[in-house]
Amino acid sequence: MTSKSKTLEFLHLREPRHALTRELYRDEDVFQQDLQQIWHKEWIFAGHSFELAKSGEYMTLQVGDYPVVIIRDDKGNIRAFHNACRHRGSRLCSKSKGKSAKLVCPYHKWTFGLDGKLLFAGNMGDNFIASDHNLMPVHCEVVNTYIYICVAEEAPDFDAFRKDVSPFIEPHRLEDCKVAFEADLLEKGNWKLVFENNRECYHCDSNHPELLNSFVENLSVAGVGGDDDPELVAHWDKCEAAGLPSRLVMDEKGQYRMTRIPLSAKAVSYTMSGQPAVNHRLDKSGVEDIGALLYFHYPSTWNHFLGDYALSFRVLPLSSGETLVTTKWLVHKDAVEGVDYDLETLTKVWVDTNNQDRELVEETFRGVSSPSYIPGPFSDIAENGVCQFVDWYCDTMKAKLSE
Repeated sequence: MTSKSKTLEFLHLREPRHALTRELYRDEDVFQQDLQQIWHKEWIFAGHSFELAKSGEYMTLQVGDYPVVIIRDDKGNIRAFHNACRHRGSRLCSKSKGKSAKLVCPYHKWTFGLDGKLLFAGNMGDNFIASDHNLMPVHCEVVNTYIYICVAEEAPDFDAFRKDVSPFIEPHRLEDCKVAFEADLLEKGNWKLVFENNRECYHCDSNHPELLNSFVENLSVAGVGGDDDPELVAHWDKCEAAGLPSRLVMDEKGQYRMTRIPLSAKAVSYTMSGQPAVNHRLDKSGVEDIGALLYFHYPSTWNHFLGDYALSFRVLPLSSGETLVTTKWLVHKDAVEGVDYDLETLTKVWVDTNNQDRELVEETFRGVSSPSYIPGPFSDIAENGVCQFVDWYCDTMKAKLSE
């Protein structure tokens, strides 16, 4: 049985509105198909363009089997390349971030320009043609500072997503932001469990006391819908009148969603007090309580935008049982730590929440790893969001494996 047919068989064993089977989290063939069919073919969130403010500044990430480097070139463009020298394959950049006038291979000093062109290759002889050995490009798109990359030879359409998401992000002026704090969290669980955990707050009452000082999950938009909730509609109307798109937008395949929800009474930010953590506003709406703009894009990111700061989350699978989650707290570029914000106040809620979620993911991974595990049903009330993610995963994998 091939890896593809084996994975398809496991997918067909999943009952509707039930969790995934053990094999879909644990089997190595399934993980390789996850990489090949999703992570190596879809658009993946990498970071923010303002993190690469100057020419030569770069960031690196590992997308499944592919090491990638993203850099701002001499003309100010954001470019992405496969992070492998065209000589014998050494990674050009080993650090997660840095700055370099040129990309120089540490192995044999082959030197590439910021546009990927090979500039120098010593001792290669008169018949060597440098232009045949430029860096291999990676598809790269930027939307309102969000850098997305795709390592496939042919990338899926990006324009539809850009058209849908940009109106939501634009009022928050991320181009005027900086990263106030960044945290990497290695979660010892399958990447799907990480996203499943994010897509429901059924677990919040018993696990997230810090978050529940301000966040209230709106079940009507956890999966789809929302128009039948008068409080939510009133919040949308208020925010949209101030120039903040708020009504739910979701693509037909369910890969991405944007919507704005109100926070709990008297809360305007994710802090222990519910009060702003940062003096500088990100938006110009003039509305004190704009709630939280939530957007996800499978398989690699979810995001929260508040009046005073924003959060971006990036998910990267390292193995079938390890996932890297990177969180960035974004504040106005003129905000000064210790003057305009206190780092502990800014980060406490989500540092604690992320650690709590890590423990939940890891305990769940241990449980689903048992040969005795039998998937249970999703709640028709509280788990429509996680069911929507699992449905997207299964439908996407079935379609691609059947091609």
